[in-house]
Amino acid sequence: MDRPHWVSEDIDVERPSVARMYDYYLGGSHNFAVDRAAAQAMIAAVPDAPLMAQANRAFLRRAVQFLVDAGVRQFLDIGSGIPTVGNVHEIAQRLAPESRVAYVDVDPVAVAHSREILAGNDQTTILQEDLRNPERILHDPQVRKLLDFDQPIAVMVVAVLHFVPDSDDPAGILRTLRDALAPGSYLVLSQASDDGRSDAERREADEIYRRTDNPLNVRSRTALTSLFAGFDLVEPGVVWVPQWRPETPDAAEDAERAVFMGGVGRLSG
Repeated sequence: MDRPHWVSEDIDVERPSVARMYDYYLGGSHNFAVDRAAAQAMIAAVPDAPLMAQANRAFLRRAVQFLVDAGVRQFLDIGSGIPTVGNVHEIAQRLAPESRVAYVDVDPVAVAHSREILAGNDQTTILQEDLRNPERILHDPQVRKLLDFDQPIAVMVVAVLHFVPDSDDPAGILRTLRDALAPGSYLVLSQASDDGRSDAERREADEIYRRTDNPLNVRSRTALTSLFAGFDLVEPGVVWVPQWRPETPDAAEDAERAVFMGGVGRLSG
């Protein structure tokens, strides 16, 4: 893809972007040659990389369907990436047209493309901000105008927390988000886990993502579970993402190949 008209000249498209690499894994077209090269290197090192992205996107879809069925009509999707088919607003608004979705991403290309896609949809908004600045997200006028924090909100932190190192206090970030939510709100969380991966696979993945602005910080099931502090985990808890309420029994076979673990927690009041 050449530089589109909506990508300003001050955006660096010569450095791989994790959002655009993820788009490539999902079969999207919103990526550049540098992103495809980095993604292909990742696939050479970890052949299941596209499967991981697809399994994670399927988890997001099932989680949103669960949340809509539970009565949730407000979503705050942080680290939303490029709006490839199957994003939160498409799923939620198909099931409940009144659903409102605030997207947040730090990648300027992801934000620019989101603005193009979401133009004319007054039930959505897109904010350029970093997950590591939760107070800015929570108090942004766009977010506050769209979402009512006196009512339940589902906070989606899907396939992004592995780009936040422990030194940036991911538990503190999630605690700040949690403290702003009304009872009955939810947290949807997934991230790459190193459970069951070989040392060679870990080293190769780390090396590839060091070329981007977002090196990997994989975590164990125990560490990921601890990040749901203050939330009641919904069954089946924190599992490999294909195992989270699969639509068919065979969908969860060889689930550890997905590399991502995830879960959903509910804030009781």
